[in-house]
Amino acid sequence: QAPLVETGGDLVQPGGSLRLSCAASRNIFPVYAMGWFRQAPGKQREWVATITNDRTAHYTDSVKGRFTVKRNNAENTLSLQMNFLKPEDTAVYYCNAVESPWVWGQGTQVTVSS
Repeated sequence: QAPLVETGGDLVQPGGSLRLSCAASRNIFPVYAMGWFRQAPGKQREWVATITNDRTAHYTDSVKGRFTVKRNNAENTLSLQMNFLKPEDTAVYYCNAVESPWVWGQGTQVTVSS
């Protein structure tokens, strides 16, 4: 079983919203910082957001005010609510531990286009 499974990606118009989910097959409670990352076509994977065990969230500048990251330690899940999506948000989105990443999952494709 893959340690991380991301779902929720879709084709959406600019200005639209999506909610991504991440299910971990391992206990995420011991992991202080879990995060979301993305990889756009032809680019390297980049960090998007972090949520710590004390529920402190951090975001890359380009998504601040538009994205919201949450974690549920009891269910070993993460979510990423994405609002006011832009074409430049188009990428494959991944979740993972921030400091010591596990094996990467398949990711979920988000395409923002009219």
